Amino acid sequence: MFPINKNMLDEAMASSGITDMTKATIRQICSLAALVEDKASDKFIHLEIGNPGLPAEIVGVEAECQALRSGVANEYPDIAGIPALKENGSRFVKAFLDVDINPEGLIPTVGSMQGSCTIMMLLKERDPKKDKMLFINPGFPAQRSQAKLVGLKEVSFDIYEYRGKKLEAKLEEMMAADDVTGILYSNPNNPAWTNLTEEELEIIGRVSKKHDVVVLEDLAYLGMDFRKDFSRPGEPPFVPTVAKYTDEYVLFLSASKIFSYAGQRIALVGISNALFNRQFEGLKDFFNIPGFGRAYVFGVLYAASSGTSHSAQYALAAMMKGAVEGTVNFVESCREYGRRGERVMKIFNDNGFNVVYAIDGDQPISNGFFFTAGYGDMTSGELQTELMRYGVSSISLPSTGSEQNGIRVCVSMISDDKDFDTLEERLRAFHKDHQ
Repeated sequence: MFPINKNMLDEAMASSGITDMTKATIRQICSLAALVEDKASDKFIHLEIGNPGLPAEIVGVEAECQALRSGVANEYPDIAGIPALKENGSRFVKAFLDVDINPEGLIPTVGSMQGSCTIMMLLKERDPKKDKMLFINPGFPAQRSQAKLVGLKEVSFDIYEYRGKKLEAKLEEMMAADDVTGILYSNPNNPAWTNLTEEELEIIGRVSKKHDVVVLEDLAYLGMDFRKDFSRPGEPPFVPTVAKYTDEYVLFLSASKIFSYAGQRIALVGISNALFNRQFEGLKDFFNIPGFGRAYVFGVLYAASSGTSHSAQYALAAMMKGAVEGTVNFVESCREYGRRGERVMKIFNDNGFNVVYAIDGDQPISNGFFFTAGYGDMTSGELQTELMRYGVSSISLPSTGSEQNGIRVCVSMISDDKDFDTLEERLRAFHKDHQ
């Protein structure tokens, strides 16, 4: 039963090979929680992992099953993507972001994880003088690991102190040496659930264009700023995007969260028309293919995986087609995360916690998939470790590149009244022992 004693947790951490909780990966924390669950003979409340907590869109399931029955499993897919997915991807981007990307620039990848990693491989070779990736933190820890893996140097800053007009001077400072090849951020943000304002997106687009930096915009949670209704295809309001402010960008459009289709590892990389056709001497030297888009498909993706699951492409094509035609309302389906987020945030606030990244412009952040929580003057490591003793598993803000103290709270695995009641009971006990 929780809370467990510190010695039991220390032993479990040693068995899991974890010496510093704040540097542990999400999967390491999951493994640690499983070990402690066994020792405590009680289940954890899992706030660490962003597994979709909703059923997969049935339209996608049926389309994939039909594709498999038709025989696609014994055929290699086109590396650049099946026509139906590319065309519906282009329609989807226009319908929900009001942005034009030609079908040739919509390319399937094995989830956005493969998309971001392989785009970084390409960016590394486009210009030998540009050897750094700039990350706007906090962010998804795995993407910083990807930059390291492909041999790019990392530069980053915590956006906490640089919202609004302050962002411009900071970006100019970070890009002043003209050695940054790409800038990456998620919007809505993982882990903070902040959303960049139009002013901030314009600044990113303008400064990046000035310094010849390619903007990588991760839209894993597209449309999930529930303060506005982005569910009507082809009608304003449209999902905010940097694509309105620069012509050299890459969008990551994942099926994992918006369609709850994480298990099939399917996403689209959307390369802007101008960038797709731009030629680089560095790409010609390395891949013998000077064009950015073609070097990506035939130079990187062919070597990385020789294409993306054939049947899953049919699934994503069908889901995007349904969204554009109004038969699949993914925004309304995902609104459940907003309801869970509101309820979980209240439980944290009622028990002495505060939201760390709390404001977008002049508005409180939206309720959604994530939020960040701090407790008094506890450091991130102290808070994360103590919550583990009370049967609440999370990741720390430093692991996301944040310089603030606190943890990331993911609500996707809190699905029924029993989960909410257990979380409230454990946080109440934590607050009683620590206030």
